[in-house]
Amino acid sequence: MIKNIKELTSAYAIHPGEILHDELASREIKQKEFADLTGIHNTQLNEIIKGKRAINADIALLIGKALNMDAVIWLNLQSNYDLELARVNEKNYARLAALDQWEMIRNYIPLKYFKKEGLFNGNPIVDIPIVKNIYAVDNFDQLAGIYSHSNYSRFRKSEKLTIDKINLIGWVRLVNYKASKLHVAKFNENTKHELIAELKAVFKKNKKTVEKTIEILSKYGIKLIVQSNPEKCAVDGIAFWSKGNPAIGISLRLKRIDNFAFTIMHELGHVFLHLTNNNEAEFIDIDNTHDSIEHKKDIEEKEANEFAKNGLIEKEKWEYFLQNNYSYSESSIISFASKEKTHPAIVLGRYCHETKKYAFKTTIDKVLN
Repeated sequence: MIKNIKELTSAYAIHPGEILHDELASREIKQKEFADLTGIHNTQLNEIIKGKRAINADIALLIGKALNMDAVIWLNLQSNYDLELARVNEKNYARLAALDQWEMIRNYIPLKYFKKEGLFNGNPIVDIPIVKNIYAVDNFDQLAGIYSHSNYSRFRKSEKLTIDKINLIGWVRLVNYKASKLHVAKFNENTKHELIAELKAVFKKNKKTVEKTIEILSKYGIKLIVQSNPEKCAVDGIAFWSKGNPAIGISLRLKRIDNFAFTIMHELGHVFLHLTNNNEAEFIDIDNTHDSIEHKKDIEEKEANEFAKNGLIEKEKWEYFLQNNYSYSESSIISFASKEKTHPAIVLGRYCHETKKYAFKTTIDKVLN
């Protein structure tokens, strides 16, 4: 951010004694000679030059007369010094206060992750307001209170996966903050089928998929934030309400078209099945291979999974396909995907997940484009 020069504060204030010292040196006048000339006691003059004593009106008149300068110049130099010194002291006080606050909050924020995302510049005076904006708090007692929120209680260490709670909440709050800055069309829950049809066409083509998905969701009144996940935080997505519109956040942790399509549809399941009836809800989805047992049994997560699967491929058609293709055949997957007008990687991903058959080679391109 560019600041007006009038808003800048020097690192230190320049005492008029320094200027007097330079002026005498340039005129080749020794300090003792100047003291004799002006009648200013040498000790007093020495303290002025060293910045230990102020220049008052009487001293300014004597200096001005001796140097053939207006005495007002020296009074102004002293006045400017006093003002600048006050600003420097205020700035130092503000920095000390900011350092104290920073020491208090640094253990509550994912410092390394936020630095990586370019959110901080290392100046606590600037960075602290950014923290308050991201976490939507006015004071840091509120920041500590966020971590006791019931929605985050299930994210704890396990033998399979360590979920860094600070990183997770930092990701969640950052997605919420970015969503609050977005403006999209008005949301209408009755446009579900049209929205899904447009998304499926984009998934099938898999060209500029993320950008086009953002555009489509925006058109239907849903915000989409793509935000990379921090370390030790295998978060895939989140669904919540943001200033009058539903919002979705995804991490693109796995850059595959099948994972992207399922995550988007899963979060849309939360939007249409759960958020429309509860504007205060927030659904956070962690890598389901490591998520807690409590989460896996959560009825709302099961409903969102069913919404995603059946939205991408109709239930009856999928069951028929699975009954007749229990032994893997790449050609049958490609053929079925063509009939269903979906990307073959989406069919393949679901087939692998439901049959638990992963150990085979395939030419199907899964990369998200």
